[in-house]
Amino acid sequence: MKRVTAREANQSFSRILSEAEAGEEIVITRHGKPVATLRPYPGHASDAEFRAAVQHAIHLMDNAPALGTAKRFTREEMHER
Repeated sequence: MKRVTAREANQSFSRILSEAEAGEEIVITRHGKPVATLRPYPGHASDAEFRAAVQHAIHLMDNAPALGTAKRFTREEMHER
């Protein structure tokens, strides 16, 4: 976890924001005491998570049955309990 002073955060906000976007968690201090944390927004998947999701989707598509070859169900079979 990186630590920066409030002054440095103010003067280099764009750089620090880019670091947080890249996954770095940054503690902002004032007079040597932590006052805030800047970290990536949790809604963004990391690059590794994104690549894993893409690979999973490709795997599902590669192993899907060919069009027209899947078992057909009757109306009664689809509504069985």
